[in-house]
Amino acid sequence: MAEEAIKNNEFSVQDQWGQICSQLKLEFGETAFDSWLKPLSVGSFTDGVMNICVPTAFMKNWVITHYSDRIHKIWENKNPEIKKVNFVVQTVQTQLRSNQDTSLLKKIDSTPTPQNFYTSSYSNVVNFSEYVRPEGSSQLSAPLNPAYTFESFVVGKTNEFAYAAARKVAESKTVSFNPLFLYSGVGLGKTHLMHAIAWHIRKQDPSRNVIYLSAEQFLYKFVKALRYKDTTAFKEQFRAVDVLMVDDVQFMGNKGSTQEEFFYTFNSLIEEGRQIIISADKSPSDLEGIEAHLKSRLNSGLVADIHPTDFDLRMGILNHKAQQMGIALPEKVSEFLAQKITTNIRELEGSLRRIAAHSQLLSNKEITLDMTQDVLKDMLRSIDRKTTIDEIQKKVAEYFNISVKELQSSRRARTVARPRQIAMYLAKQLTSRSLPEIGRKFDRDHTTVMHAVRKVEELIVEDSSLAENVDDLRRALEN
Repeated sequence: MAEEAIKNNEFSVQDQWGQICSQLKLEFGETAFDSWLKPLSVGSFTDGVMNICVPTAFMKNWVITHYSDRIHKIWENKNPEIKKVNFVVQTVQTQLRSNQDTSLLKKIDSTPTPQNFYTSSYSNVVNFSEYVRPEGSSQLSAPLNPAYTFESFVVGKTNEFAYAAARKVAESKTVSFNPLFLYSGVGLGKTHLMHAIAWHIRKQDPSRNVIYLSAEQFLYKFVKALRYKDTTAFKEQFRAVDVLMVDDVQFMGNKGSTQEEFFYTFNSLIEEGRQIIISADKSPSDLEGIEAHLKSRLNSGLVADIHPTDFDLRMGILNHKAQQMGIALPEKVSEFLAQKITTNIRELEGSLRRIAAHSQLLSNKEITLDMTQDVLKDMLRSIDRKTTIDEIQKKVAEYFNISVKELQSSRRARTVARPRQIAMYLAKQLTSRSLPEIGRKFDRDHTTVMHAVRKVEELIVEDSSLAENVDDLRRALEN
């Protein structure tokens, strides 16, 4: 009987995942779903922890940053037994080898779930690259989002210079500006422009060798080459490209040997007249942990920043996206969203998808201002708080009688480590910042932030004194 109960629960979880996928597809759109969410699959479910399998580490980071909160929220509403959702790098082939008898990995023909991408024989899976990696592109290159093209980029006063520069580089057969350095805050369109450049160049001249990857991927590949004593092949691969695109170069901060290798690669390509395109969250001069000679090189080309959106641009984005999605968006609703969600285009588009999904799931219920406020109440509540990570760090440091520098330091003493974890937890709860953004404020990566959030969640249940501390801090920050 116990075995039968477990089996039924697994099928229930699989069915729930199918329903969740259907909702995610409505909220985020078919293109984004096919690129980033369709390849996910259900893994093990133990003690309230649901594991979702992801094919690659890069994809795991992207999903955690952009979709994990929404996935957890939807699943928690569907199944209160699910307390946590983890994302683990595990290919379907590996799952099948290690779980030959588990029903979670069997294809359910009766449920039309978007995430079922196994072949009928179970011996192969659809290659993730065919969803997002352009045909003929180098395996060194990271996947591209098919939705991120110049045609889908809405231009306004705050981004027109960066757009014009990106377009010029993409359309030129010779090097225009070298390097082209794009920078902006989170969710303002720099990655969209990077992908758009890559798509346009590949379409215009498929013979050109274009490599697009994040700074973290460059770091990973370099460390791997060092481990296997294959740095010569590494250098040859990167120095044989026509266009090298590196996204989020701020992640190279304080990575000395990686910066040196990137600097040499950079110089080699510049001298040979190859195009380099870089993006970051700050201007070259303001990048932290980047060595002076590399900053100088990054400043040597054209530096284009994308300013925060203005009201007109946000209205344009909403109307453009609504037209693409085929929904009737009342002007009152678009004006409300454009006034409320001001810092992040990604959040603006996400809010529109949530409204559209709610409307469609309720038999095309009319979109109204009241409905919008109800559907987005969690997001709007977070926006209204206007709490910053800096404020949280300052308040936590004062509460525990330590300095903000200690919170950001590498000290592991319990008197510093626990307040640091609490500060990370509060940053996740009280701001709309992503895990990598929070991590950078503490000089940590997003996995450390995830661990801190989970640890504090556990301690709140077990330790009443700590729970009281967290409540005191939360009230002080929200008032």
